[in-house]
Formats: sequence, structure tokens, C-alpha cells
Amino acid sequence: MHKLAEVRVGDSNPIRIMGIINTSPESFYNKSVFTDKQTIAKTAKLMEEDGADFIDVGGMSTAPYNKTLVSEDKEINRITNAIETVRKVSKLPVSIDTCRAKVAKVALQLGAEIVNDVSGLKYDKKMIDILEEYSPSVIVCAFSNELIRGNQVMQAKKLILQSVSMALKSGISKNKIVVDPALGFFRKKAQGILFTKINSDWLKRDMLVLKNLNKIKDQYPILVSISRKSFIGEMLGEKDPEKRLYGSLAAETFAALYGADVIRTHNVKATNDIIKIVENLKNLKKGL
Repeated sequence: MHKLAEVRVGDSNPIRIMGIINTSPESFYNKSVFTDKQTIAKTAKLMEEDGADFIDVGGMSTAPYNKTLVSEDKEINRITNAIETVRKVSKLPVSIDTCRAKVAKVALQLGAEIVNDVSGLKYDKKMIDILEEYSPSVIVCAFSNELIRGNQVMQAKKLILQSVSMALKSGISKNKIVVDPALGFFRKKAQGILFTKINSDWLKRDMLVLKNLNKIKDQYPILVSISRKSFIGEMLGEKDPEKRLYGSLAAETFAALYGADVIRTHNVKATNDIIKIVENLKNLKKGL
């Protein structure tokens, strides 16, 4: 039985929702950035009311097409403020969105229970030490420092299993691991440091991955993060992330039908509504 924190995920459990709280002004979607305690508190409470199962806090944008690297100290200051505030107003488990061991350690000391590493534990070698010390739940993304060629669906699965193996070797229980195919992070070229270089079309790659979630996740629950991303903007011809809500919901619906177990989103209430519809339709008995 798989869990993120104490929340059951995957198998016959409902599709779970992870709400996003960004504290990085560099984020690609400005409306998701919350820096003052009052706004963070209000947002966290609303996410809980709207049906979120987790809150994911990030202090550094990882958008591959932007230069977003900030100092560890700045990232720590941002997430400290946010986690302390969220923990005061919400009972939801907190996830820390970071690829840095030092940041993850501070977050776990503050009460975070999940480490969400977009580098699949490959960016900071000391992250394994943090997993060994704190034994949190872990979300690992498909990621590589080398050029990835060939079938991108199978390559995503291969990269994920590499990171899963790293987590298992650190002593993390298999039942505390969730995987992420890293939609939006595979590019031919990018300005950021956290992307995987491929020699094929990135949009086609993401579309194929989304359609093959069940093949990629293997025996682990899979988390999908597509809310307002450039993946949506490219298909809609819409550069403004604020205008990508309906496209995001369509893609999230598709993900829910094709195997997603957790959906990470900026739009908790709207995403919760579509999941309710999908779950009811999937559970409807035949022959009525």
C-alpha cells in the first residue's frame, strides 16, 4: 500500500490533489507566487477547503526555459516562511519542491513530510543522506544529465527506475515512493539547469508520455504536473499562463483517465471538480 505522508495513493484509492504554493517571484506563472504570510495562510486554508490532499511548497522556480537559479540561503528563507505559515493554518501534509539537500533538510525539520525532487535525486548527491536521516515520502522525476535518444516513453520509465533504485538504496520503503514523468522538462535546449536534453520534439514527447502513463508508472503511483505549463500553451497557441486554465483542466482530465494517481495543480477547486466527474464515471456500473 503506497502512501505520501499518511495519505494512501494509487491502486483503488481516489486520485489525489497536490496544491502548489510557489514562493519564487521567478516562477513562470505569477498568480501562483505567494510571498507574504497572510496570503500564504489564506491560500493554504482555501486549498484545504477546496479538496487538496497535500500542499507542495517551492522556493526556486525550475522552469527549464528561464534562468531561475537562486542561492540556497534565499531558497531556504522563502520555504521557511511558507512552511511555518502553512503548518499553522492547515493539517495537510507538506511537500518540499527542491533538488537541494540543505533545503530539503530544513523543510523536513520544519515538518514537511514529502520530498519532491525534479532531478530524481540526481542533482545533489547529498540528498541521499537526507533521505537516510529523515526517511520522508519521496517523489522522483524522470531526469538525466545526458542526452536522451530513442523511445521517450520507455526512456522516461528507465530514468524513473534509476531514481527509484537510488531511493530504495537510501532505505526509503517502496511504499513511500511516487514517480513523476517530468512533463515540460525534456527539451532540445533550455536556459535553466534542471532539464533533460533530448534530440526529438519536446511537445510530442510530453503528449506521448501523457498518453502512456500506465506504461511508465510500472508498480508505483504516478504524479502528473501539467497545470498551465508551456505544454498547454504550445497546443493552445497561448503564451500567457493565466489563460491556460481550460487547457490545463482538459489535460488533467485526460491524465486522470489514463492513469494519474496524483495531480499537482495551481487550480485545486477546478481540478477537484473534474476528478469527481472522472471518478464517478469510472466507477459507474455497467448495464444500468
